[in-house]
Amino acid sequence: MKQKAILLLMAVCMAFPGTGFTAAGREQTTVMAAQEGTADENTKNKNENAQEYSDVSVLTGEAIDPELAKQRPIAVMFPIDKEAQPQYGLSNVDVFYEISEEGNMSRQMGIIQDWQKLERIGNIRSIRAYFVYEALEWDPIIIHFGGPIDYTDDILTRKDVDNINGVGGPLGPDYGCFYRVPSWSRSEHTAYTDAEHIKEAIKEAGFSAEHRRAYYNKKHFTFAKEKNTLKQYSDSVSAVYVDMKESFPASKSSLTYNPEDGKYYKTLHGEPQCDAVTNEQMAFDNILIQRACAEPREDGSDYLRIRIEEDGKDGFFITGGRMIHVTWEKGEGNDYKPTTFYDDNGKEIELNKGKTMIFIIKDENSFSVDGVTYEQDDHETIR
Repeated sequence: MKQKAILLLMAVCMAFPGTGFTAAGREQTTVMAAQEGTADENTKNKNENAQEYSDVSVLTGEAIDPELAKQRPIAVMFPIDKEAQPQYGLSNVDVFYEISEEGNMSRQMGIIQDWQKLERIGNIRSIRAYFVYEALEWDPIIIHFGGPIDYTDDILTRKDVDNINGVGGPLGPDYGCFYRVPSWSRSEHTAYTDAEHIKEAIKEAGFSAEHRRAYYNKKHFTFAKEKNTLKQYSDSVSAVYVDMKESFPASKSSLTYNPEDGKYYKTLHGEPQCDAVTNEQMAFDNILIQRACAEPREDGSDYLRIRIEEDGKDGFFITGGRMIHVTWEKGEGNDYKPTTFYDDNGKEIELNKGKTMIFIIKDENSFSVDGVTYEQDDHETIR
C-alpha cells in the first residue's frame, strides 16, 4: 500500500512540477494528500449537488428547499368522471395534464413534487402510453391503476420506467401501495394511496427516491424573471375565458382568468375542480395547448396512438390574460427530453413562475378563447 501511495504521489508531483517531495516526508505527505483529496471530493460532490438541486423548482420556477427538489415527484393518474370528484392531492399538483383518449373521453395526470406528507391521494385510474411519455420528462414515480396491456406493456415494463400499478400483473406490481375507500367497495372510483404507502412501495420496489442523474433535467421550462404579460407580442389576443369543451366534451374543462392574482381557475363539468381536503380550486399561472396527431390503432380498437414526439407542431401559450401562437417540439430518441415551446420568432417562450396546465388535443379538435373558436390552422388569425 505504501509503495502504491508513493507512486501515486510521484505521479502527482510529475503532474505539478512545483510540488515538494522528500523521502522523509513521504508518509506524512501521502496522508495529507489523501485527506485533502477526500475533502476536495466532498466539496466537489457538495457543489455538484447544490448546482443540480437548486433552490428553484424545475416545475414551477418558484423557491424550493433543495432537499425537496432532489426528491423524485410522483405522476398520478386522475379520472375526469363526474362521480369521481372531488379528488385528493390536487392542491399539491405543480403541472397538470389533460389528454384525449378513446371514446371522446380524456384523463388527467398530475405531477406532484411535494407529496411526502399527503394523507390521501386519488382516486387513481388507469394510464395510457402517451401519458407515460409525458411523465418521463420529470423523472417521476408513476402511480396508476392498470391500463390497456397491449398498448402500454412496451413502455411500462422497461427497466428505466419506475411505476406502481394498482392492479398488478404484466404492467408491474402494486407493492402494497393502494387501498379502497370505502374498503368494501370494488368500484373503479375507490382506489387511493398516500405518502406513507408510496414510500414503502418505493423501498420494496428498490426504486430510487431521489432523482436519477441519467434521467433528471435541471431545466424544463424557461421562466420569466419579471412578470410576462405577453404584451410584447403585437399579435397577442385577450384570453380571459378558456373553454376546452369542444376538445374534451366529457370533462367540459374550462379556466377563467382572475386579474387580481394573475391565475386561471379551473372547472370540471361546469363546477370548480377542487381538492377534497383543502377545498381549494385548482389554479394555474400558465396554460399550454398542444395540437398532436391522434391515430386509431391498427387492430381497430378505440385506443389511440397520440404522437407527442414531434417537431414544429402548433400550440398556444396563455398567461396573464393573453394568448399567443407557439410551436412545440420533442424529437424522437430521448423519452426524457423536455417538450420545448417557441414563439413565432423562434425564441423559447418564458412562462410565469407558478403552476402550469397542459392540454394535448387532437389536431382536428377545436377550443375557444373569449368566445372565439380556434380550429386547426386558425392560429393564422392571431399572427
